[in-house]
Amino acid sequence: MTASPHTLPSPGLAPGRGPVIAIIGGGASGTLTAIHLLRAAAARQYPLRIALIDRLGRHGLGEAYSTANPAHFLNALTARMSGVAGDPDHLLRWASAAGLGGLEFLPRQAFGRYLQDTLADAERRAAPLSRLSPVTSEVLAIRPGAAGRRMRLLLAGGATLEADLAILATGNRPPSPPVPFPDTPWCITNPWAPGALDAVRDGRPVVILGTGLTMLDVATAVTADPRTTVRAVSRHGMLPQVHRGSGGPADAIWLPALSDTGGPVRLPELLWQVRSAMASRPNHWQDVVDAVRPHVPSLWRRLTDRDKQLFVRHVARYWEVHRHRMPPATARRLTELRCTGRLSVLRGRVTGITEIPDRPADPLASGSLAPGSLAAGPLTGGPLTGGPLTGGQRPERLRIRVDQDGSVTDLAAGWLINATGPGSDLTRTSDPLLRDLLGQGMVRPDPLRLGLDARPDGAVLDAAGTPSATLFTLGPTLRGVRYETTAIPEIRDQAAALAALLTAVPQAREHPGSAA
Repeated sequence: MTASPHTLPSPGLAPGRGPVIAIIGGGASGTLTAIHLLRAAAARQYPLRIALIDRLGRHGLGEAYSTANPAHFLNALTARMSGVAGDPDHLLRWASAAGLGGLEFLPRQAFGRYLQDTLADAERRAAPLSRLSPVTSEVLAIRPGAAGRRMRLLLAGGATLEADLAILATGNRPPSPPVPFPDTPWCITNPWAPGALDAVRDGRPVVILGTGLTMLDVATAVTADPRTTVRAVSRHGMLPQVHRGSGGPADAIWLPALSDTGGPVRLPELLWQVRSAMASRPNHWQDVVDAVRPHVPSLWRRLTDRDKQLFVRHVARYWEVHRHRMPPATARRLTELRCTGRLSVLRGRVTGITEIPDRPADPLASGSLAPGSLAAGPLTGGPLTGGPLTGGQRPERLRIRVDQDGSVTDLAAGWLINATGPGSDLTRTSDPLLRDLLGQGMVRPDPLRLGLDARPDGAVLDAAGTPSATLFTLGPTLRGVRYETTAIPEIRDQAAALAALLTAVPQAREHPGSAA
C-alpha cells in the first residue's frame, strides 16, 4: 500500500485542515517557532498543521537544553528568559509553580522542561483546529512538491513529507576544530554529541580547545571525576566575565550611535562610544553592554561589510566575553578548580596533535617530558594516582603542540576536546540539507559566510538574491544578517514575528490543500 503524498509513512502528520508548515530543527529555535505559530493560530482560529522535525528526537530540548548535568546553568537571568513574546514574566510563573522560584539562574535542564511544557500548552490552546506532529528524522533535501503542496522534504531512510512552507530552525552549526584532529577516540570534535563525554571518566588529563562558555560547561562535566585536571587553550586566553545578577535598567544608557537614522555607522566611532560609556560607569559596565545588545541588529545592518569583517576578526572575542557572561555558580566552580590546580588557562594557538603509542610508563623517565606537559608538575601530581592509571599505565595518549608567540609548548593529555563554539563558515558545513540547498542555489551565504542570507523577516535569499516565498529561517542561521541572534530573547521575538507573518497570509487560507 502506497502512503498518501500528504503524509509521512511513520510517524505521520496529524489529520486536519490548513497549510502544512515543516519546522526543521526541534531545539530552542524550532520549539519557539512552533509555540508562537500555535498561539497565533489559536488566537486567529486559523487551521494549521506543523511538523516539528528533529534529527535526534530531542524535541523541545535540542543541543543546549538536553544536558542532564545540574551544574549547567543558563547564562542569563531567569527574569529575561521568557519564551513567550509579550509576556516577560511567563518563565518566572512557570519556575514558581515548578518549585524553582527565586533562582536567578535556572539549570539548563529545567529550562528545557519549561520549553517542552510551554509547547504542550500551546498545542492544547490550538487544538483541535491546529495540530503539531513531532517527527524524528533528518531532512536531506527539499524539492518541488506534488498534489497541491509547494515542497517535498526528502528525509533519511527514503521517507518524504509534503509541505507548503519550511522554516530552517537548525540552530548553531556543529563546532569545527581549528586544527585537524587525528582519527582517534581520544579526540572529541563535538562535546554536545549524545554521549560524547561519557568516556572521559578515567582520570586522565584533559586539554580543551577554547576558553568560552562551552569550555566552562565541558570542564564542569569532566571534573566531576576528582582525579581529572584540565588545561584550556585559546588564542586570547580570555574567559567570560561573571554575571553580576540583577542590575539596573538597561534602557537607562544611551549612545549617539543608538539613534537609528538609517545612516551608516563606522566601527571605530561605535567602539569609542561603547568604551567611553563603560569607562564612565566602571561599576555598571554590564548595563552598557545590555543596553547596546537590543540595538546590535540595526547597528550591524548599518556597518559596512569591511567594518563587519574587522569586527569579526579583531573585536568579536572581546564583545563575546562581556556579552555572554557566566552565571555566579559557574564562576564559583571555576575559581575552585583554578585554586586547587585542576584547571589552568593557556594563551596560544594549537598547531599540531600527535597520538602517542600506548606503552607502559617508565617512572624513571618522567623527567623527560616537555616543559608545560600536563603529565608533569603540580597539575597532575596526586589526582592522577590510583584508579585506571595504576599498574604502570601512562596517563597521556596525545601530544598537543601550542605556539605561544613564537615559543612552542607540548602538552601531554589523555583527552582532547574541541570547545571552540559553533562552526563559523557556512560554506564548509557538513549538514546534508544545507549543502544541498547551497548546491541547488535555493539559499546563499551572507557576505561574511557566518550563516544564511535573508530578508529581515527571515525569508531566505536564493543564489540570485531573490527572497523565497516558502522557505524561512531564524536564530543562529541569521548571524551574518543580525549578528546578535543566538539568545532566547532574540529568537523568541523572531519566532513571534515570523508566526504573525505566516498566519496572516490570506492566500494560505485558500490553499488547495486546506481541506485535506
